[in-house]
Amino acid sequence: MSIWIIFKLLGSLALLMFGMKSMSEALQKMAGPQLRHVLGAMTTNRFTGMLTGMLVTASVQSSTATTVMTVSFVNAGLLTLAQAISVIMGANIGTTLTAWIMSAGMSFDITSAVYPAFFMGIILIYLKKYRYIGDFLFGLSFLLLGLGTLRVTGTEMNLGENQTLLNFFASFDPTSFWTTLIFLILGGIMTFCVQSSAAVMAITMILCSSGALPIYQGIALVMGENIGTTVTSNLAALSANTQARRAALSHMFFNFFGVFWILFIFRPFVDAVCGLVGYDVTMTKEAAGVQAFMANAAKLSFVLAAFHTCFNVVNTFILIWFVPQIERLVCWVIKPKRVDEEEDFRLHFITAGFMKTPELSVLEAQKEIQSFSERMQRMFDMVRELLTLSSSSNNKKDNKEADFNKLYSRIEKYEGISDNMELEIANYLDSVSNAHLSDDTKGKIRAMLREISELESIGDACFNMARTISRKYNGKEDHFNEKQYEHIYQMMELTMQSLAEMNKLMRGRREGYDVNRTFNIEHEINNFRNQLKSQNINDVNNHEYTYAVGTIYMDLINECEKLGDYVVNVVEARMGIR
Repeated sequence: MSIWIIFKLLGSLALLMFGMKSMSEALQKMAGPQLRHVLGAMTTNRFTGMLTGMLVTASVQSSTATTVMTVSFVNAGLLTLAQAISVIMGANIGTTLTAWIMSAGMSFDITSAVYPAFFMGIILIYLKKYRYIGDFLFGLSFLLLGLGTLRVTGTEMNLGENQTLLNFFASFDPTSFWTTLIFLILGGIMTFCVQSSAAVMAITMILCSSGALPIYQGIALVMGENIGTTVTSNLAALSANTQARRAALSHMFFNFFGVFWILFIFRPFVDAVCGLVGYDVTMTKEAAGVQAFMANAAKLSFVLAAFHTCFNVVNTFILIWFVPQIERLVCWVIKPKRVDEEEDFRLHFITAGFMKTPELSVLEAQKEIQSFSERMQRMFDMVRELLTLSSSSNNKKDNKEADFNKLYSRIEKYEGISDNMELEIANYLDSVSNAHLSDDTKGKIRAMLREISELESIGDACFNMARTISRKYNGKEDHFNEKQYEHIYQMMELTMQSLAEMNKLMRGRREGYDVNRTFNIEHEINNFRNQLKSQNINDVNNHEYTYAVGTIYMDLINECEKLGDYVVNVVEARMGIR
């Protein structure tokens, strides 16, 4: 075997993998938001969830993309873990379409058809309006060109005539259970190393259709590919949150269980699939002749695709009835980490290790920003509680000083967390924006960068209020009078309403949100601030309290008004208002 043929084989595999990736990403760009809405809406029970997972995966040609979207919805509370498991089961069926595309590419000479597709693709890319269709055509063409080149290379290598290779495979007893197990493990290791089950499936199809690899060993490699791809996702999910790890584990359990039961009926099941396709398992080269034998072997790529589909369909049919039990099992195996929220600076939804495409990464970032927004509302609630602790003249006598200092420290930690969250999310969005994105996604990233900047400003405003309250509490100034406390609490109540409206928008969809509610609250805050500013000047002139107390009082009122402005900026960014 020459070096040139080896490089041709490796290059065609690389072309195949790149084409698959390009095609998948183009499909996601064309249908991204709609797919996410479908995934969230069509999972009312385990059967619709399974059907949804199957259709979405067949549409985007990526079970990983479907799994990531599913995990995101679980984290956001839009899907239960049980619904997610059923979607992942459907994704395993949907991903078998890839094997059928590859079997067609291995059986027919389709390389001549890809060049017109390349030409159409470049025209559509330059038209810009249809560039995602062009990207899809390029991805599909690369995929088919890679398959066609693999087919030709496999023929050039004369694997069916390579005596060394034939002797190697002949050294394994085809009727032995251990042979099946060895090839199963080999398929898993190859998939884990190559990081692409499609590439290993292509190699298996070449070996089988050339007559070098017996069908039973080839099927065992396909079973190993199913396990290898779940090991990859589980290792990637190690740095992810609890729900992501549970979803990845359920995926691994699904495939391990399928391999377990099929080992007991391996040969009868494979024979049944061969019968469906019309492949003669008993035919030998010596008895039938080389031409008839190779014609029979040419059907093997379809046998592998049919087995892949039948395996996943039957496995899903068995396990779909046990989704609640699978959910309890993965929850028992992977328990949530108990972390003090104030000490937890880790992002919950964005995980560098978990495999994502750029379009889906934006969804992860949106969930993280929602969490950031809710954290800022909790921080403001602590400021209100701090003011209440400082309001009693007998604080120190009643041993409330320790409670005051503890709460102030928590607010200070929240301020540090808000700074870290802004930087981490911004860095993540910056890395995502380096990829080739749709215009819609680019706009979303710009809006999200504005959102996190304004949310961090809300954290700063909360900490400024806490410092003002602490300065007054530890200083020698007089306490606020009853009227001042009443006004501050009224202003804080309006500010809390504004924050609540902001989080309502963050949790829901902007299409159903009335932005005028936020604007109306902001007008109330501004009018109330102006009224209190005028009244404060009169009260100081009338010696109702000192100028120093009046200054601290207005500092708190002004910070509330600033915070309200930041909230409006967040809402405008989310709604797409400039």
